Formats: sequence, C-alpha cells, structure tokens
Amino acid sequence: MAKEKKQKKQQEVQEVEEVQEKVVPRLKKLYQEVIVPEMMKKFNYKNVMQVPRLVKIVINMGVGQATQDPKLLEMAMKELAKITGQQPIIRRAKKSISNFKLRAGMAIGCKVTLRRERMYEFLDRLINAAIPRIRDFRGLSDKSFDGRGNYTLGIREHVIFPEINVDEVERIFGMDITIVTTAKTDEEAYELLRLFGMPFRKREVVVEEKAVA
Repeated sequence: MAKEKKQKKQQEVQEVEEVQEKVVPRLKKLYQEVIVPEMMKKFNYKNVMQVPRLVKIVINMGVGQATQDPKLLEMAMKELAKITGQQPIIRRAKKSISNFKLRAGMAIGCKVTLRRERMYEFLDRLINAAIPRIRDFRGLSDKSFDGRGNYTLGIREHVIFPEINVDEVERIFGMDITIVTTAKTDEEAYELLRLFGMPFRKREVVVEEKAVA
C-alpha cells in the first residue's frame, strides 16, 4: 500500500513538472518572437546565435548584522525563498576584517541564482509588479552596466515584491539583483533589457552645435 502511494505521488509530481515545462514564460516568448528580430535589425547580426540573451539572474541579500544575530539570516533566507521560489544559499565572508569584528567564513548574507524558466518569471515580476511599487520611482539608471553586458540594480526594500505580506514582515532587507547576459557591449545589453521592459530613465539627446565660421 505504501509503495503504491509513493508511486502515485511520483507520478503526480512528474505530471506537474511536464505541465510546467509546456508553459512558456511570457518574457521568453517575447524574446523569441519580438526581441530577437528587433535586435537583429538594430545591430545587423548575421544570424540568430549572435543575438544577446539572458544567462542568469543572481539575487544577493546582505545581512551584515547576522554575525551578531543569526536569526536575521534565517529571516532573510525565508523572505528570499518566497520572492524567488528557490532555496537560497548562505554567503560567507572570504576574509577577516578586524574593524568590523568579521572573521573569514562567517555568514554575511544569502543569494539565489535563477536560470531558464524561473529566471524569465522572476524578471517579469520584477519589471511589472515589484519596480512599479518603489516609492518616488523615476526610472532605472543606465549607468549600472559593468562593461561586459551585465546589469546590477539595488533594491532598498524587499517588501516591493508581491510575494511578501507587509503585515508579517519583521525586518526590511535590501538586495542587489545582477542580470547576466551574453551581450558583448553595454549598449547591446541596454537594448536587450529595454526591450524586455526594464524601465530605464529617458536618455538625454545631446545635440552638437556646429561652429559658426
């Protein structure tokens, strides 16, 4: 009887996974149907393989006070798991800093790395649900690219994500979100993310005045 229940449960899990695989995330579909053609047109790529794509999204949540209060780290990990749908891993200090009473190996935060479907789903929620809830939001800076086609933005309050119930929050955590792409230049990465819907600030058009002879 127990064996039959176990087999039935495994079958149900497999069926759920198959359904999830068939459901293509909205932004993945947008990339395939709209973004790829737009990027090929703008940057004159010769084939589809040259078009930049998303590789992964890394979400880091720093908890500096975790060295004094380990419960804060547990709290942060639970919140990050709710936001991403994935179990975070603990980040530890790589070296000791005496001024901060920090020793190498101490837990200082947690992080999650999202790929494939979860990556697209998280980006969709970030763009369309979380960022619009930022107070006094005036657009994202286009100066936060690293020169290698990757973009990092800082979030001051994790409660902007719809998965978090503000009434149950005991502590506000900040986080850094790094979007890693295959783009070779920041300009290509900027255009890729803009087409996904990232709400960058409007760029100022610089008009050069011709010198009067």
